[in-house]
Amino acid sequence: MADSRLTKLADVLVNYSTAVRPGDWVVIGAEAMAAPLVREVYRAVLRAGGHATVQLYDDALAEILFKEASDAQLEWISPVEKLVIEQVDVRISIDAEVNTRALSGIDPAVMVKRQAPRRDLMRTFMERSAAGKLRWVVTQYPTQASAQEAEMSLSEYEDFVFGATFVNAADPVAEWRKIKEMQQHKVEWLKGKRQLTVRSANCDLSLSIEGRTFVNCFGDNNMPDGEIFTGPVEESVNGWVRFTFPAIYGGRSVEGVELRFENGKVISAKADKNEEFLLRQINLDPGACYLGEFAIGTNFGIQKFTGNILFDEKIGGTIHMALGAGYPETGSKNESALHWDMICDMRAGGEVFVDGDLFYKDGQFVV
Repeated sequence: MADSRLTKLADVLVNYSTAVRPGDWVVIGAEAMAAPLVREVYRAVLRAGGHATVQLYDDALAEILFKEASDAQLEWISPVEKLVIEQVDVRISIDAEVNTRALSGIDPAVMVKRQAPRRDLMRTFMERSAAGKLRWVVTQYPTQASAQEAEMSLSEYEDFVFGATFVNAADPVAEWRKIKEMQQHKVEWLKGKRQLTVRSANCDLSLSIEGRTFVNCFGDNNMPDGEIFTGPVEESVNGWVRFTFPAIYGGRSVEGVELRFENGKVISAKADKNEEFLLRQINLDPGACYLGEFAIGTNFGIQKFTGNILFDEKIGGTIHMALGAGYPETGSKNESALHWDMICDMRAGGEVFVDGDLFYKDGQFVV
């Protein structure tokens, strides 16, 4: 018998986050451990009238690819992968790690060879999403590996995941609509604003948001959710930031990341751990050394760092920034095969000023 929380989560993903309609082509992409949730999502898609295709992934296959493939095989893009990005109506992705560090032993240069040719796919994905032609959501199925990463038992982690997604509530959708309404007030206030300044013990940064749009995130693309974000004017970012949480990407944890920007570009980067990996990613392509996203996390139901960016970037009282590709719906023009979110805690003395007015202090909105 399926966990009733999985049934409720599937209902939220299909009927709220992606609003599957009769005739939609829906691709459910998941790691094999997520099979119990995949079954419930598959059932919900069929009941909504959609046409479901299931794609299962496995960390071990990725490790084999990186260790055994030639350069030509690494750079090859499957016609199936391309078809899905170009034509699917709905994409539901379910993470379910068996080993959160499965790829940590892979040479960063090999991973770059796999990433770089996917820049066009990333652009197509973001353009179709911005145009409303592709509806998508990413979620997490709780596994022992993710629970260990978060320093929780599996049952504790399950409660954490289902609590953060509001499926423990009588009406999860009503809870997400409350988040939407609260955030919309902030998004409306930010319309037409020009300059953003961020200051804390770990950050002194200025950037332009002139002509850019803040997006309200309330469970439509991420589950769980809770953030507002925009794409900074590409050449406007100046100053420095030291991210207070590990930046995890491709199975590697990069700790103590510090970046300095001049006219939008990263001019220096260092890290206490895995600095070489950081530098390779920043040099992945011309857009990788520019910010594609600036965001404020608003989900105060998430207060613990778990090593999973889906949850961690939403921590209430934090900001995050992404190196690389920006989302076109924000007005961002930055293109890259990279999109790497990094998080900075603002709960002790952090301030965000907008056109000189205090907007955010100590992890809380003040407008």
